[in-house]
Amino acid sequence: MAGAMTPLGQILARRIAAQGPMSLSDYMAECLLDPRHGYYSTRDPFGAAGDFTTAPEISQMFGEMIGLCLAQVWLDQGRPERFVLAELGPGRGTLMADVLRSFRKLPALHHAARPVLVEASATLKARQAQTLASEQVEWRDSIEDLPGGPLYLIANEFFDALPIRQFQRDASGWREVQVGLAGDRLTPGLTAPGPIAALAHRLADTKTGNIVELCPALPPVAAEAARRIRAKGGVALVIDYGDWHSLGDTLQALSGHAPTDPFLAPGTADLTAHVDFEALAQAWAAPGIAVTAMVPQGPFLERLGITARAKSLAARLAGAPLENHVAAHRRLTHPEEMGNLFKVIGCHPAGTPIPPGLLPVT
Repeated sequence: MAGAMTPLGQILARRIAAQGPMSLSDYMAECLLDPRHGYYSTRDPFGAAGDFTTAPEISQMFGEMIGLCLAQVWLDQGRPERFVLAELGPGRGTLMADVLRSFRKLPALHHAARPVLVEASATLKARQAQTLASEQVEWRDSIEDLPGGPLYLIANEFFDALPIRQFQRDASGWREVQVGLAGDRLTPGLTAPGPIAALAHRLADTKTGNIVELCPALPPVAAEAARRIRAKGGVALVIDYGDWHSLGDTLQALSGHAPTDPFLAPGTADLTAHVDFEALAQAWAAPGIAVTAMVPQGPFLERLGITARAKSLAARLAGAPLENHVAAHRRLTHPEEMGNLFKVIGCHPAGTPIPPGLLPVT
């Protein structure tokens, strides 16, 4: 039945044959995190030799701007003597390395930071340890395991990798997308229509055939960050691709920097979906917490001074390195590249200044 499938595909096919179709969120979780065959468990997916490239891998300027933002928050919130500098899904550790390098310009800030990486992949933990060999870094398995104290949290392209559920609007309710078998292939299908309490409010702005996505893991992660920041101070910065309101099928698979069928070769492609920033803001919202407006990445970086930094670095370059540097700046900031596709949002204790680069809700 499943002889031509990947090893993980064969496992999932047997499970579906025995138990029936599985939810899209369960399918994504298995594809990404299965201990033996999951995508993140078996490889380093970043960079030119991997399947995708994130902003920190494009240029050191990205991490430097994030570091500048956090440094100002630290100053604005009274220079706490010790704080947890945490990153969710830290990839190769490049962003954390760049942030910590920028912190060294303020020795008291660098000394105050306790770097903690929240990472589930043993393969990526090993790569992060290499990248951050000169720093005293700790690892945790989840945000709930983070040490206490003020929390300065970074999540760059983390929430897009969390498994989603998909629902298609029907005249009599919602039909959930599930993964089943068609012959010897894994394929998406739909459940019978029915009411979905979490989507009752979306009946007013959708029509038959529309798809809405929910990310079950997003609210508890976001709420835990807000709880810690409300109690002890700090900030959360989320940088990801998506928009304010979920509408449409945004599930995508990447392999070798090219789109592929999400159901073709389980465990060999990166599966992601656009982040619903409205859901993120709602999960953060609580007494004592302020949530910023969602802003595009390009203007966010420009307000932090990335162009001035780019010019400073360019003065030392020539030839191909200069061309690559200019291209990296454009890729991070231009509206037709990552500048508009990626968005930034933050939360901080009510009554404290808005993190630099971000804007208040109007």
